[in-house]
Amino acid sequence: MREGHQGKHGYREHGEHRDSSDHPPKSAQTFRRGRATAFLDRLIVNRSTLQRQLKEPELESIKQVISGELKATEAIIEEFIHMFQLHEISSVDVNIIVTKNEDGDSKK
Repeated sequence: MREGHQGKHGYREHGEHRDSSDHPPKSAQTFRRGRATAFLDRLIVNRSTLQRQLKEPELESIKQVISGELKATEAIIEEFIHMFQLHEISSVDVNIIVTKNEDGDSKK
């Protein structure tokens, strides 16, 4: 990593400062795991959106398409959890995220 690089994808954008004595820098593995769990959160929000869309009468004409997308998203979630060994994210955590999204609280 180049010293002084503060571009769009620079380490300083993510809160890793080499000269900070208050907070030690996170390891690369912890950083990647955090990004993986954040992406999993987005997948779960997408799944809850698709579930909500299945219940909307105005989307009845594309219900099969939405159902297919929902099944694909659920398969991706399962594969993602297995691939990145994110088994500690329990179904309780998943339900909390889904409930927040359905209540209108955006997780962005």
